[in-house]
Amino acid sequence: MVKIMVKKDSFSTLSGLTYPIIIIQRPTPPSSSSLVMVLFLLLIASLLSPCHAATVCNQDDHDSLLSFSSFLSSPLNWDPSTDCCLWEGVDCNETADGRVTSLSLPFRDLTGTLSPSLANLTSLTQLNLSHNRLHGRLPVGFFSSLSGLQVLDLSFNHLDGELPSVDTNNPIRITIVDLSSNHFDGELNHSNSFLWAAWNLTRLNVSNNSFTGQIPSNVCQISPVSITLLDFSSNDFSGNLTPELGECSKLEIFRAGFNNLSGMIPDDLYKTTSLVHFSLPINNLSGPVSDAVVNLTNLKVLELYSNKFSGRIPRDIGKLSKLEQLQLHINSLAGPLPPSLMNCTNLVKLNLRVNFLAGNLSDFDFSTLPRLTTLDLGNNNFTGIFPTSLYSCTSLVAVRLASNQIEGQISPDITALKSLSFLSISANNLINITGAIRILMGCQNLTALILSNNTMSEGILDDGNTLDSTFQNLEVLALGRCKLSGQVPSWLASIRTLKVIDLSYNQIRGSIPGWLGDLSSLFYLDLSNNLLSGGFPLELAGLRALTSQESVKQVERSYLELPVFVKPTNATNLQYNQLSNLPPAIYLKNNNLSGNIPVQIGQLKFLHVLDLSDNRFYGNIPDQLSNLTNLEKLDLSGNDLSGEIPASLSGLHFLSFFNVANNELQGPIPSGSQFDTFPSSSFVGNPGLCGQVLLRSCSSSPGTNHSSAPHKSTNIKLVIGLLVGICFGTGLFIAVLALWILSKRRIIPGGDTDNTELDTISINSGFPLEGDKDASLVVLFPSNTYEIKDITISELLKSTDNFNQANIVGCGGFGLVYKATLGDGSKLAVKKLSGDLGLMEREFRAEVEALSTAQHENLVSLQGYCVHEGCRLLIYSFMENGSLDYWLHEKTDGASNLDWPTRLKIAQGAGSGLAYMHQICEPHIVHRDIKSSNILLDEKFEAHVADFGLSRLILPYETHVTTELVGTLGYIPPEYGQAWVATLRGDIYSFGVVMLELLTGKRPVEVSKPKMSRELVGWVQQMRNEGKQNEVFDPLLRGKGFDDEMLQVLDVACMCVSQNPFKRPTIKEVVDWLKNVGSHRNENKG
Repeated sequence: MVKIMVKKDSFSTLSGLTYPIIIIQRPTPPSSSSLVMVLFLLLIASLLSPCHAATVCNQDDHDSLLSFSSFLSSPLNWDPSTDCCLWEGVDCNETADGRVTSLSLPFRDLTGTLSPSLANLTSLTQLNLSHNRLHGRLPVGFFSSLSGLQVLDLSFNHLDGELPSVDTNNPIRITIVDLSSNHFDGELNHSNSFLWAAWNLTRLNVSNNSFTGQIPSNVCQISPVSITLLDFSSNDFSGNLTPELGECSKLEIFRAGFNNLSGMIPDDLYKTTSLVHFSLPINNLSGPVSDAVVNLTNLKVLELYSNKFSGRIPRDIGKLSKLEQLQLHINSLAGPLPPSLMNCTNLVKLNLRVNFLAGNLSDFDFSTLPRLTTLDLGNNNFTGIFPTSLYSCTSLVAVRLASNQIEGQISPDITALKSLSFLSISANNLINITGAIRILMGCQNLTALILSNNTMSEGILDDGNTLDSTFQNLEVLALGRCKLSGQVPSWLASIRTLKVIDLSYNQIRGSIPGWLGDLSSLFYLDLSNNLLSGGFPLELAGLRALTSQESVKQVERSYLELPVFVKPTNATNLQYNQLSNLPPAIYLKNNNLSGNIPVQIGQLKFLHVLDLSDNRFYGNIPDQLSNLTNLEKLDLSGNDLSGEIPASLSGLHFLSFFNVANNELQGPIPSGSQFDTFPSSSFVGNPGLCGQVLLRSCSSSPGTNHSSAPHKSTNIKLVIGLLVGICFGTGLFIAVLALWILSKRRIIPGGDTDNTELDTISINSGFPLEGDKDASLVVLFPSNTYEIKDITISELLKSTDNFNQANIVGCGGFGLVYKATLGDGSKLAVKKLSGDLGLMEREFRAEVEALSTAQHENLVSLQGYCVHEGCRLLIYSFMENGSLDYWLHEKTDGASNLDWPTRLKIAQGAGSGLAYMHQICEPHIVHRDIKSSNILLDEKFEAHVADFGLSRLILPYETHVTTELVGTLGYIPPEYGQAWVATLRGDIYSFGVVMLELLTGKRPVEVSKPKMSRELVGWVQQMRNEGKQNEVFDPLLRGKGFDDEMLQVLDVACMCVSQNPFKRPTIKEVVDWLKNVGSHRNENKG
């Protein structure tokens, strides 16, 4: 028999609705009559369900929800004819009025603004629209109208503006507020803030916004016993922390890091004994770390790093027995480690790096900290031997004791640390480094070993034949400045995981072994300042991590438990939190290397730094170096190189440091692009070089001696004699070669010669000039503006003179652009894509055809494409006036032809094109490489944005190893260096730099300028801070009556180049602001 029971007082809650729990007991298989009974009782039970008991939802709420949906770019699939209580994300109450009580639509990719109709949902208790793409302000009266709202989660959107004010005499019921990761601004401490009316508030998270002013203390006065979480981190709060914050007696989590807070932490905060997480990093807080902190006996996390704290670590810190993380690094703390710290037996992470701490580490018993996984005491003044008590901390994963005064040597007991992955003891006084290496090979999980700069050590690097085992997982090996001799150790060849090798500043001899090229993950090699000889091994040109996209992605997945600090020659310390943030580099400076620089080096297309300076390389600089499209530093100084500097190197747009001083080079220094920014010191010591930077004209031969006419006559005779001899010898050789070829031909019946016919291929194009495939059609898209007849590959080749260099009109990260002049005189621009072809042909065609739908008057329209012989061509409208970069920086007197109204028109037009890409075009397009050379000008100087969407067609050579980004030096947003993906906000930053170019006439980066004025963005911001904003304008624009307009655009540009991406305006706001600039002039004209 089946028993069905509705258990009294037992209910299940699902999506805010409460259902009775129905228990079905069936001990034996039911009969047919039992099944009928079951169905009958289930029907009765279903009628008891609240979803059927409730009436149709309130009509006003129904209409308000539809209005909310209509404000989204893609309205929700709510059926207006159905009960809104049944719609996705909507819950209603159980009473007869059917009011909506919950709207929950997180992670739905919603785009649009918030409809004012939301304020009509007056019975709403929960609103969750987090992790979407909503933008704009909160509706007026939002908090006042939704006075019954208890839970509000709008985190991870693009909402902006100040929060709506409220009548503080009418309390609101809200308990949980999460507005994190938006663009909200303004102050929270004003008298009409919603916080003054939130009497029941328990959790407040406003992190990662742009709020200003003082951190609001009123929350602890209005809700002193209910608040458990306050998160104000990553904003622009300033001023002191107020004592009133200590009135939150139940506060468990307080975060206010990454702000501009100053002063001392009030002792009242330490009265909040319920605190579990106390975080104030990266501010300007000062004074001592108060002894009162030990009152926080429930504390698990204390983060006060990157401030200005001084004095000693509190003596009784050990009273914090629950403490798991203590992070006080980068302050000015002094004194020894307090012995009571040994009582913090739950400590997992201890970071005291970069302070003035001292004392003998051997006196501290680390064995009392059995849970310790991370220990960072680097950059202090600790002394003594390597603490043997650490060997008892078997949970240790990462240890840094670098830059102290530790002596002695590593004990074999360290192999007890089975989980040890990161070990840095560089810049100490250790001895027997070679012995330490042998011992540490027993730490099988070690991935990073940094022992550099232990100059008390001397040793000979062991040969692999003498070692019983080697590292299994090592990725980073740094042994620089350890007075090591011998050769590059052969046991490195077996460590296939190695990504970084630093053996610099030692006494290593012999040649660079070719097997280094077999280390498929190696991307950072520093063998500089040794006694190496021989040539540049060709095998290094095959390093997979510097040639293969897939290998680069493997590097991206590498992880370091602690940051790595790298100090290349003549550079400051650079911090890298991930291996993939290190610049891919080859440093071979200051050795005895000789021979030619191999042309194969051009295969290392992901290389960022190449330093071959101070060696004995000779011969020409290979033209193939221009293939290193990611190169940022190239140093070939102090060698015996001859010939000319290849003009193709001017195409290296990321190149910020270039040095060929003290060689035997001659001829003109390339001009254009970054070469116009390099100082004369980059070229001195080459008597044969000429160019403007050296104040040496190239009109006459620099080596000619005019003092002796007979000597000159003798030289001419010698030259003539040599030329005659060479010509005769060459002619004889050709004649003999021709006879040999004819003698080797095989005659086929029928009279045809069987010579293996090779397609004649242009060096530039990669296309055959002859053959049946020339009849291939170029695919052209319909256009309302341009009417182009069908053309073939042959016609296209002819129109560009087979892609002759003389027809190059532009270049960039995606390839060269050629001018094509058709038979009827019309012109096109043809871009020949370079880089790894990331798509199959069918996918490529689909992507191109999708891009062709992006049509706007301020975009360079895509006219067609062609895939032929493995090469891919894109056909665009031809822009008569070239690029903005050409007019501002390259064309003689070009900038003088761009008056302010013209420059403003260019900014407005380019902004409109970018707005179309960001907001109207479907799918939205992130350009990823906005710069003045990608803004083209037609015959009327109207701006057209070029190169949009190309990143979807190929896999471009990446700007940084950590990202799939493209970009150009000076235009790259700061966050892209932290492994962020390309974003719309990144485009806004780059466009802000373009506006600064228009205003100042300066390049984004000018290496020849003093450090403080080298980067355009930093210089402009500094001048504004000093009240000298009028001095940044291009002298060609000053005094023409447009200063007010230029100041308006300067304000817009500076908002766009904010270091915080969340503070940058949207492109719609930028376009609207630019549209208003100069509008009065147009009205007066009308």
